[in-house]
Amino acid sequence: MAFEDLSEFIYKLEAGGLLKRIKIEVDSELEIAEITDRVSKGNGPALLFENVKGYSMPVLTNAFGSMERMKIALETDDLDAIGRELMAIIQPENLPLTFFDKLKTLPKLAKLASFMPKTVKTGPCKEVIIKDNPTFAEIPVLKCWPLDAGPFITLPLVFTKDPVTGGRNLGMYRMQIFDSNRAGMHWHIHKGGAEHLGRLPSEEKLQVAVALGCDPAVIYSSTAPLPNGIDELIFAGFLRKEPVKMVMCETVDIEVPANAEIILEGYIDPKEKILEGPFGDHTGYYSLADYYPVFHLTCITRRNTPIYPATVVGRPPMEDAYLGKATERIFLPMLKLILPEVVDMNMPPEGVFHNCVIVSIKKSYPGHARKVMNALWGIGLMMLAKLIIVVDSNVDVHNLSEVAWRVFNNIDAGRDIALMEGPLDSLDHSSPLANYGTKMGIDATIKGPDEGHNREWPEDIVMSSEIKKLVDNKWDSYGL
Repeated sequence: MAFEDLSEFIYKLEAGGLLKRIKIEVDSELEIAEITDRVSKGNGPALLFENVKGYSMPVLTNAFGSMERMKIALETDDLDAIGRELMAIIQPENLPLTFFDKLKTLPKLAKLASFMPKTVKTGPCKEVIIKDNPTFAEIPVLKCWPLDAGPFITLPLVFTKDPVTGGRNLGMYRMQIFDSNRAGMHWHIHKGGAEHLGRLPSEEKLQVAVALGCDPAVIYSSTAPLPNGIDELIFAGFLRKEPVKMVMCETVDIEVPANAEIILEGYIDPKEKILEGPFGDHTGYYSLADYYPVFHLTCITRRNTPIYPATVVGRPPMEDAYLGKATERIFLPMLKLILPEVVDMNMPPEGVFHNCVIVSIKKSYPGHARKVMNALWGIGLMMLAKLIIVVDSNVDVHNLSEVAWRVFNNIDAGRDIALMEGPLDSLDHSSPLANYGTKMGIDATIKGPDEGHNREWPEDIVMSSEIKKLVDNKWDSYGL
């Protein structure tokens, strides 16, 4: 049974001992962030701050801050299984060849159609409607780090519509609060919201709706790297195994999740930008101030007693690491569809996901590792990967010690390092130009004469299985 809303997820976590209620008064400026940072890095529970200074609204943080909680959020025991199930629907193992084969695929297509979002007349997010002088002031938006330019909404689900096709986009873009009714909209040039704004005639304004506090599948879906044209709400329905209930906004022509805690309605003028930042970001560094679009608030709708969700990002690992790990596992089968030689993938939190990708492959021919590097740089947001490391199929990509051992010992720098210029993540502070720079691929696979290595390649040191078994059986007798 899918979580209907954020509160059901909270109750589930609490019942499992995975959430802690903080009843003492805390400050939304820095204090909540410091508490959350310590708990997050200590592998602690989700936190519900019930007594926030100056506010009546509680604050939820670290809700997704472990693999266990990610599995609960997406209602699975195996995140990899979600990807396999998705691929079974969109790419059947045996492609239909005859009319009767095609008929057999109809139940799967019908199943996918059953995940389409469902429009309803109203919902809990409409219990309170504020059209006259709506203000951010009642929301306990956090200031997370000392040099942050102000308080930032860090877990917003931003809805926009393509002005040409009418297609919906859902993304998560931080929002700096400037005053009672203006906020920055920090979407990067590679994101769907920025594309929608770019297609808008300059004399028009882009309608925007922001949902705060949805059920966990919808929250996760806003972060998922879906191909262009794939509705995030259908993906959320697939994760939930139930359609997401949607309701029309009051002042903008956009549908939003009916069971959200808070909805912010407004618009963006394409001619207007504001200096936004700095902000203590998930890279562990402050992202620098730059000019971004301005969100103008026109209406707030909310529950009678809403919960404000937030995430605190900073030097990894933190909560966002587990959201990223879920993406890695769920989308690996889709990557294998394009690159069947890929065995496994790891995007370590220390690489903040877009800075380091490690893949193992079944190597079949000379230059195979470089083929995989270039293919990855050509797939969606993988184009932003600053470092791609390719290892052989027997290497555990999740064991960073083993990966480092292979890289440090298996490469000849002149032969095995590839440099490629191209797009980089907007948060990359090390490149000379914003959004563009040099990326590196490292081929740490075994080389032979067909790749110019005419020397003998040594074997790994491994004890024989017979001796291992002997020692296993005698272990207790050694007195160790």
